[in-house]
Amino acid sequence: MQYKNFKNEISLSRLGMGAMRLPTCGSSADIDYEKAQAIIDSAMKSGINYYDTAYIYHGGRSEEFLGAALAKYPRDSFYVADKFNFQAEPDYRKQFAEQLRRLKMDRIDFYLLHGIQDSFVDDILASGAIEYFDSLKKEGKIRYFGFSFHGSPQALRKLIDAYPWDFVQMQLNYYDWYCTGAKELYDILEQANIPVMVMEPVHGGMLARLRADAAEVLAQLGAECSQASWAIRWVLSRPQVQVILSGMSDTDQLADNAATVSASLPLSDAENEAIRKAAMLQYAGVAVACTGCRYCCPNCPKGLDIPLLLRAYNDAKIGGAWRLTSVLALPEDKRPTSCIGCGACICFHINAEKFNKLRWTAIPFGIFVCNFAGDIFKQWFWRQLPKFRFDFFKFPHKSFGIAIKINLLVGLVSARNFKRCRIACTLFFP
Repeated sequence: MQYKNFKNEISLSRLGMGAMRLPTCGSSADIDYEKAQAIIDSAMKSGINYYDTAYIYHGGRSEEFLGAALAKYPRDSFYVADKFNFQAEPDYRKQFAEQLRRLKMDRIDFYLLHGIQDSFVDDILASGAIEYFDSLKKEGKIRYFGFSFHGSPQALRKLIDAYPWDFVQMQLNYYDWYCTGAKELYDILEQANIPVMVMEPVHGGMLARLRADAAEVLAQLGAECSQASWAIRWVLSRPQVQVILSGMSDTDQLADNAATVSASLPLSDAENEAIRKAAMLQYAGVAVACTGCRYCCPNCPKGLDIPLLLRAYNDAKIGGAWRLTSVLALPEDKRPTSCIGCGACICFHINAEKFNKLRWTAIPFGIFVCNFAGDIFKQWFWRQLPKFRFDFFKFPHKSFGIAIKINLLVGLVSARNFKRCRIACTLFFP
């Protein structure tokens, strides 16, 4: 097992055990103690010394189980992370006391404000919770204090300015790095020199079950390596990362992750590029192709943050519906329901790099079509556009997407339209 010093005070295993997806006997709250205990025993044997739970995991039973499962080991051989959930129980004094009772411990090593989102960041800052937990830290009942985060860069900066945090837990994986806003959040934490505890390194299992084309890219690097191992290795390569949490639900997953972390080597340039390519292929198969360039935003008569809304849609589409809370935090007039379907957002200037890559294949065809067919089609198409009305979460049918793709092709090959092409940038659907 690899270890990394934390604040030059303790040594933490690079792989941490998350107690959110323990094996169950039926309902999510009914933990299979025998199987779950075997996982904890295997984790301890492999050298894992960081164990993460929360007030709400497994209907409140995760803390009870973890305390019981670790009771047979010396208290100084492991570190426990637990979280205050503001939405489940706003009384932070009551909740913390109950957590100590459930764990049957007199202290919590790493304590976090749980799942901070834009919608309630101001409420928790004003609640007095931070001041209270800071006092517990001074008393020794909490050793390190941080928060887990699911919000915007603006909210993250607000939190960082509010308190000298010991660490922050965030969702980080190569898919979110290349396809969503994870890189910006990570960069903020790196600039503030705050250690990062990583959740969802495999994106809830998605990066262990890649689409066939994305999986093939990674298989060419090494058929003997699991898809999950590439995700773990990629996260390990981020210098600000302290611990990678994995919600391992069986001993096979634990063994694979532990072996990956123990033997992990720095990624080569070729491996990093293959991982990036796999991320983009996965993204193309499940999401709306928005790069966040914001070229569409000035055209919106309602002033909507279109990339943010599309990101929320993408997250919901791949199974992260809880992220729609970022939309609920917006003012009423900035939510998807304010879209009037005018179509102004679908026109933007083609990226120069993409243009240079495509233009030489497009020129020959453009000679034949640009002067007649291209102009006729484009004039007809843009006259029809106002007839189509849609909102961000109910997109038009496939025929409209095909028409847009045809228009893109004609625009690219038009000799008079090489430098400025009007294309539908966010509606490319298979």
